[in-house]
Amino acid sequence: MTNQLFEAALGIKAPWYVQGVDFDTAKRQLTIAVDFVAGSRFAYPGVTGEHPVHDTQIKRLRHLNFFQHECYLEVRLPRVRLPDGAVRLVEPDWVGQLDGFTLLFEALVLMLAQQMPFAAVARIVNLSWHRVHAICSRYVELALASADLSAVTTVAIDETSYRRG
Repeated sequence: MTNQLFEAALGIKAPWYVQGVDFDTAKRQLTIAVDFVAGSRFAYPGVTGEHPVHDTQIKRLRHLNFFQHECYLEVRLPRVRLPDGAVRLVEPDWVGQLDGFTLLFEALVLMLAQQMPFAAVARIVNLSWHRVHAICSRYVELALASADLSAVTTVAIDETSYRRG
């Protein structure tokens, strides 16, 4: 019953499922083990079809807090064998852009970073300033890479506030 509750709360859909939940009161941490159904086949971006699982790799991802407790997902991720013989890691769509975080956790950091300094965000989410900066930098890089500036013909700069910083 508890596992199905966490599956619904996390929005995890087949072939993924919650294998188990561990709550450590001393560390104030909730760890949710996420696995996939044996025999599942997975698609890989840029390669047509679904591919068999070659082996697996476990990743620990920081997720949104569970009340005042830090929450981590320990996900068993499949590595699939592609038709050309290459073996590649398949990550579900809820894994973030930076290694070690879920997409929702990164979204929280980005939302907070719009409203306050990185140091304040770091204190709230219990990360270092450098990790907060890395998350924000990664999404700025992605936004700049997808920006189409081909129609820009003129750039203007207003220097009236230069001395005020």
